[in-house]
Amino acid sequence: MKNTNTNTKLILLHPYIQKQGNSNRLWLLAFISILTLAFLATLIYTRDRESTLNNTNTSIISSVISSTNAVSAPLPATVINTLIHYASKSNDTYHMTYSDLKPISDVLRKCSSPCNLLVFGLTPETLLWKALNHNGKTVFIDENRYYAAYIEEKHPEIDAYDVQYTTKRSEMKELIASAKEHVANECKPVQNLLFSDCKLGINDLPNHVYEVDWDVILVDGPRGDWPEAPGRMSAIFTAGVLARSKKGGNPKTHVFLHDFSGEVEQVCGNEFLCKENLLEASGSMGHYVLERMNESSVQYCKGSSSSLST
Repeated sequence: MKNTNTNTKLILLHPYIQKQGNSNRLWLLAFISILTLAFLATLIYTRDRESTLNNTNTSIISSVISSTNAVSAPLPATVINTLIHYASKSNDTYHMTYSDLKPISDVLRKCSSPCNLLVFGLTPETLLWKALNHNGKTVFIDENRYYAAYIEEKHPEIDAYDVQYTTKRSEMKELIASAKEHVANECKPVQNLLFSDCKLGINDLPNHVYEVDWDVILVDGPRGDWPEAPGRMSAIFTAGVLARSKKGGNPKTHVFLHDFSGEVEQVCGNEFLCKENLLEASGSMGHYVLERMNESSVQYCKGSSSSLST
């Protein structure tokens, strides 16, 4: 009898094949799940980061606006009075008295913002002037380049420049006579001192100093305690020219002259700031108010009298 099962083949499916297919599916599912989670995490992180950045930027802008508003706000009267009070209570003989400080403070307080203040001399009141004129531009001029650099390094907010005076206190009369002789040329009362050859004019300051319309000028330097000292002749003359040469802003300039009882201050004040412009003299402070003049002017004062003794 013939065996009909001779060519029959037995095919067995090993369980490993089924396991391998399930494993591949699991890995694929896991991979897709990881990609999905990564996408969701990235989306959430991006949204959170954008929200954080927006909040941070808003906070920064708000801070800047608040700071700007704080800076532009005027100093309260109580703060001004407190600063003047403590500044005048120092036992240092070189400090100004209350009667000297008050007129300057009053003018700065009433000055339209921003107020431009020019100060000849770095003194114990330097930080006070900067604080009282916190809305405006304050520039200091001093004859000591090392001290000016020291002040700027110690107080970066202070804008100070040094100037090399070529005058001598003992030559005051000759310098004044020369200025009056050349009043129609190099020593005109209205001019840009940057291009001036007048012996009393200060022409070596940074260019922008001559371009500012100064509202208040305080002459409290340079030194003038001995014959070879530079004296304040150039500072007083320059203050008068800057005041008369304003191009814009308030046509009036307040010029304060400290140590008003000194010979140089009295003589040069009369010659270049003029008696008719003297508003008041309290303590050791002279307060002048000068008005802008025409470019063709060739006379410092209305009167032709001179303070120089013959």
